[in-house]
Amino acid sequence: MIDLSPILAAARLAADLTRRVQKLHLDGSDKGGGHDPVTIADYGSQAVLLRAISHAFPNDAVLAEESGEQFAALVAEPQRAIIVRIVAEVLGEPVSEADLVRWLDWGRGRDAARTWVIDPVDGTKGFLAGRRYSIAIAPLEHGIPTAGVLASPGYGTPDGLGLLFYAQAGVCYVEPISGGAARQTRVSTRTAPADWHIVESVERAHAHLERMHSVYTALGSSLANVESIDSQDKYAMIAAGDADLMLRLPRDQESRHKIWDHAAGWAIVTAAGGTVTDVDGTPLDFSCGANLPNQGMIVSNGSAHDRVISVVQGILAGRG
Repeated sequence: MIDLSPILAAARLAADLTRRVQKLHLDGSDKGGGHDPVTIADYGSQAVLLRAISHAFPNDAVLAEESGEQFAALVAEPQRAIIVRIVAEVLGEPVSEADLVRWLDWGRGRDAARTWVIDPVDGTKGFLAGRRYSIAIAPLEHGIPTAGVLASPGYGTPDGLGLLFYAQAGVCYVEPISGGAARQTRVSTRTAPADWHIVESVERAHAHLERMHSVYTALGSSLANVESIDSQDKYAMIAAGDADLMLRLPRDQESRHKIWDHAAGWAIVTAAGGTVTDVDGTPLDFSCGANLPNQGMIVSNGSAHDRVISVVQGILAGRG
């Protein structure tokens, strides 16, 4: 079984970094100062995560959004300096720009038995708006996520610092990002669609919301039960039993889904006892590089997954 301890520690640090960026560049004196908080958070978070992988799993491959080459070529020098500084503050050690470039490119293009899929800030618009976002990490072996870590700083907790979900050896755990005892979590046992809490994307471009609303109605669920949530927090809510269904129906045949937007969530939901499939019931295929070949997603607590597939297929075929 893979030891996730260094990755959990890095996810906590990455969550700390993203909160610092929000405070400084969205709420603080630098707001409107010309620095892009998404760029700072993306590169900073990924550098922290890949530093941990380089130390704990030096021979593994990495598939991630950002690269050291982009950082050096596309990010202006003043902003690069800010990213280096904030990473050093979070790690509590000296960091150079060369360190950052090396970490950002760690494992890129490598052929290895295990590949870590990273999304340093999933749900950038949620991050900017102070809504939900997540930090997602999942190792792939033979094209399958064998574990998953999802830091959710916006998940409601008494301390306001969010929750840390992780899946390992077929079990899903959750604990406060700030630290504390882990507990096993399971999907809900709600079976009646009228009782389901449904989550969907905030962004209309991400999915065909009108078709999805037709599915909810056909299932007998009220639109009053639907909540719009950014990022893979939707997966986390289903794993925690706080939601029961998530759909992502394509707007067109050219829809593309990145594996880093779903790998960690898939691992967490399936370990919690839920079900994740394409809209036709086939498994998600994580073996094709950065893009999933799947048309869309149905994520549920599993209680009526086949029924949801049937209704979705009818709607997509124009029968609903």
